[in-house]
Amino acid sequence: MRRFRADLHIHTVLSACANLEMSPGTIINFAKEKNLDLIAVTDHNSTLQCKLVKELAEEKGLALLCGVEVTTREEVHCLAYFKDLETLNLFQQYLDDNLPKIPYSPEKLGYQVVVDRAEKITDMVENFLNVGLNQSIDQVEQKVHQLGGLFVPAHIERPMYGIINQLGFIPKNLSCDALGIMSGSTDEAIRKKFRLDESIALLKASDAHTPFMIGDGVTIFEMNDLSFEEIVKAIHRTDGRKTTIE
Repeated sequence: MRRFRADLHIHTVLSACANLEMSPGTIINFAKEKNLDLIAVTDHNSTLQCKLVKELAEEKGLALLCGVEVTTREEVHCLAYFKDLETLNLFQQYLDDNLPKIPYSPEKLGYQVVVDRAEKITDMVENFLNVGLNQSIDQVEQKVHQLGGLFVPAHIERPMYGIINQLGFIPKNLSCDALGIMSGSTDEAIRKKFRLDESIALLKASDAHTPFMIGDGVTIFEMNDLSFEEIVKAIHRTDGRKTTIE
């Protein structure tokens, strides 16, 4: 069994709230400097930058988990992770079908751009991405699991967009694979504060919006390799695999 250091909540230049320095190449370089083995790109309601980040990551010996940060109708931020780009593309269609078309001002709210290897802008998303889908948290969770993905409410203790602040509780019928926590939190404190059972994995991540934030929050995955199947086992704590917070 090996130990892998992971930061599974990182934004690129595609997220309006992220620094324009968060290009795919920069993210990979900083992740390597922080001795990370596994990262996830999780832009708001879009997966358009994942393919390039995955290609660059593999070239540098870094594993990438295909992901996205979804805003539900209740304005809860939830992370969704998928096995491969093909499945991710199916989820992107779901996002396109359910994202309200709301024009916005990049000058006021930040730019939503797609860049290439040379960090040249190839596309600008005109409709604002950081808005709630026309889908409830239950519907999003069901779609993620229908596609074989992992569903993780993000930064549950956060005053805005965290599931507990937005809903007041974590619904018992909501099938969460794990719960995300912020970089400054600890496993013990969060479990005690929200009375969380030890059976649910907590994943600490940076929620990086600038390069220097990458790796601020790390989860240790104890498993055989960096395959999606092993990641699922570690999160579900099966066959001796597990996750711990650094």
